[in-house]
Amino acid sequence: MSVGWLRACALVMLGLFSVSALAKDKTAIVIGGGLSGLTAAYELQNKGWQVTLLEAKSSLGGRSGMATSEWIGNDKAQPVLNKYVSTFKLSTTPAPEFVRTPGYLIDGEYFSAADLATKQPATAEALKRFDKTVDDLARSIDDPQNPAANNTLHALDQMNVSNWLDKQNLPATARQLINQQIRTRYDEPSRLSLLYFAQQSRVYRGVSDRDLRASRLVGGSPVLAQALVKQLKTIKTSSPVSSIIQDKDGVTVKVDSVAYKADYVVLAVPLRALNKIQMTPALDAQHLAAIKGTNYGWRDQIMLKFKTPVWESKARMSGEIYSNTGLGMLWIEPALKGGANVVINLSGDNARVMQAFGDKQMVDQVLIRLHAFYPQARGSFTGYEIRRYSTDPSTGGAYLAFGPGQISKFWRLWERPVQRVAFAGEHTDTLYPGTLEGALRTGQRAAGQVEDLAAGKSFEPAKVGPAAAAAGAGAVVAKKGNFFSNLFGGSDDEKKPEPVKAPEPVAPAPVPAPAPAVAPAPVEAPKPATPAKAEPAKKAPAKPAARTEAKKAPAKTPAKKAEPAKKPAAKSAATPATDTKA
Repeated sequence: MSVGWLRACALVMLGLFSVSALAKDKTAIVIGGGLSGLTAAYELQNKGWQVTLLEAKSSLGGRSGMATSEWIGNDKAQPVLNKYVSTFKLSTTPAPEFVRTPGYLIDGEYFSAADLATKQPATAEALKRFDKTVDDLARSIDDPQNPAANNTLHALDQMNVSNWLDKQNLPATARQLINQQIRTRYDEPSRLSLLYFAQQSRVYRGVSDRDLRASRLVGGSPVLAQALVKQLKTIKTSSPVSSIIQDKDGVTVKVDSVAYKADYVVLAVPLRALNKIQMTPALDAQHLAAIKGTNYGWRDQIMLKFKTPVWESKARMSGEIYSNTGLGMLWIEPALKGGANVVINLSGDNARVMQAFGDKQMVDQVLIRLHAFYPQARGSFTGYEIRRYSTDPSTGGAYLAFGPGQISKFWRLWERPVQRVAFAGEHTDTLYPGTLEGALRTGQRAAGQVEDLAAGKSFEPAKVGPAAAAAGAGAVVAKKGNFFSNLFGGSDDEKKPEPVKAPEPVAPAPVPAPAPAVAPAPVEAPKPATPAKAEPAKKAPAKPAARTEAKKAPAKTPAKKAEPAKKPAAKSAATPATDTKA
């Protein structure tokens, strides 16, 4: 064996060792143990990074839905979700046909779409006409990644959806069902930007309900969270982060009296939790305004448990079911140990007003209305579970739902890193906010950005829509009404709106490029800052099949023929992965 050959082998081995050592030197901290944070940590660890995940609460999974199973989309609708389902070999079963289109509960009577056309043709025709109008609105947006591409579209951001609905001349029952659908998927129509509604409709244009509910994920989004958790080496729960300090050498993250140091950070918590973390250097005025001013959809999720189903067997109620009596979107599923469960999402202003009630009072209010239609309800009732995302101080709602004027100021703001910090969570995804698909996508994106930062890449500052605020658009917001007088029945968005001045867009600040650094192990911090909870981050509302959801990547130009836009059911019940609209 020649000396030259041995020397060459030694150099190759030395090179491999050096690459391995370099990979081990790359360190990152992921803040937030929701599905977006878990995904970012998993992807970075797979690429050779040393990752520490910090979660404020004692459990992981974030806003995953409470359902014991969830309807999920196919590869066309939820490609990222299906990739992880396949990777971790999670159990799924095909969805029965009856759940693949929405259903309706009108004055206690269940209607499939076909039933509605036969028994209530006026309502069915109004819903069909509304779908056509929404489709026309969606077609006005060529690129859903740039919805405010011109002043005409920019003007839509200065209007709310309720005012636009007033002009559609919808019959009362149809308007009630549409209001309930919109507030379940997003927020109260009077609090929702018309441009955001149009943009999301464009994203889902051509994606059918059948694509969005193709199979059942057994165990729901929590099984995906646990699959990710099993892969991670370093997780610290009950670790609320109080501050993040960036300097030229790296990032220091403080939890109580302990300081963790790393090269980079992925911040995967809801906007309300961001407000409780002190950052040095501080975020610019635009980011701070977005934290305080961006609207979140509101939702409280209730699971009612029954010995036996109390609804008529022919209803086979499961999937998306909307009620004109304000019960919210319902999900019916078999219980794991017999019986049946009803998952009800109280959303929009119905959820806001219910803050005044305790858990038992809230359940009683729902049971009263359910019992009116199904007299066996109280006798079969065995218990309940509640998740109150609306009043969770670290969540402040369920998922992103841009209000009037907010796209003009905050569009794509959180997609770009700030120095050594990359952001993840359903609220940072432009196409699928509030859904499980969106949460998973942002975890992947943030992990990729950290790698880019380590390689020396810089990111351009976020861009907003046209500079002109399109004041002539006639921005409107609905007057505040007596919510109690409309509780579970209607909403104040049917009242006459009053005009307000259109907000001016805020210019973003430039983001400097960081330099990578090596991180040592945790060290004691001399003076701990007051801890703040870092809540893991859609659409479920995971906007799971209960607001956990994934979606098809839209084409840049609208198709000639497509089905009306629909939002995934996952966003409704699981987005309260809602990092599950996770």
